[in-house]
Amino acid sequence: MLKTDVVVIGAGAAGLMCAAQAGYRGRQVIVLDHANKPGKKILMSGGGRCNFTNRTVTPANFVCSNPHFVISALKRFDQHDFINQVERHGIEYHEREWGQLFCNDSSKLIVRMLLAECEWAQVKLQTRTEVAGVKVLHEGGFILDTNHGTIQCESLVLATGGLSFPNAGATDFGYRIAQQFGLNI
Repeated sequence: MLKTDVVVIGAGAAGLMCAAQAGYRGRQVIVLDHANKPGKKILMSGGGRCNFTNRTVTPANFVCSNPHFVISALKRFDQHDFINQVERHGIEYHEREWGQLFCNDSSKLIVRMLLAECEWAQVKLQTRTEVAGVKVLHEGGFILDTNHGTIQCESLVLATGGLSFPNAGATDFGYRIAQQFGLNI
């Protein structure tokens, strides 16, 4: 059985970003994804140039039952932080209507940036990995049964996204796991 601090299920934008941040905080992190390569939805978005953020992001842009959570989250990392990260990686971009920011060249650059951040944070990426089940341990943590063996972790992040891009391999896996733990969908 493989043991790690954090498992992130989903190698999209949210999963890779989360994994890098956890890795930078000294956590041992593994990202699992059922696809053959990370960032498929990123590559498809914005006509291949991906709308990676907007200039104006405020708590009012989010639907949340706890608005203080959104305020707190944006105070810790907002669109300006992400724009700075994009610029540090030398990615050129342009602004369209409503403050939308798109890559000048290709969304592949955003995927490369996120993968570089994960590499620098010593995150392990495991693609073509199907998670068959997730169990909670009584002493804390989780056990994941995958097609590549069993993984035990202290923290589990579901970053599987929704069903908006079935052509990119989106499934209802995240919804099923959330329901398993009694979370509202």
